[in-house]
Amino acid sequence: MNNYEGIFIIKPDLKEEDLKSACKVISDLVVKSGGSVKKEESWGKRLLAYPINKTKEAYYYKFDFEAPSDAIAKIEAACKMNAEILRLMITRR
Repeated sequence: MNNYEGIFIIKPDLKEEDLKSACKVISDLVVKSGGSVKKEESWGKRLLAYPINKTKEAYYYKFDFEAPSDAIAKIEAACKMNAEILRLMITRR
């Protein structure tokens, strides 16, 4: 198991409950892939460096998690299919 850090950029027009469910989806993906979430941080709503799909601001979330190396591709693919997640970046720590 390796340690990873994931930054997720989520659409700004979501309600609070939808935002929490989007974060729950991300943590469930990690757990279903055989990993565990160690820390979850909300960085709040911020301006983007450049517009993504005509969106100028979004919510940032950071997840520190532990997972097998083959699970990362599955997590990225599932997040790219989710319309609420604009961008993601997962790096190994």
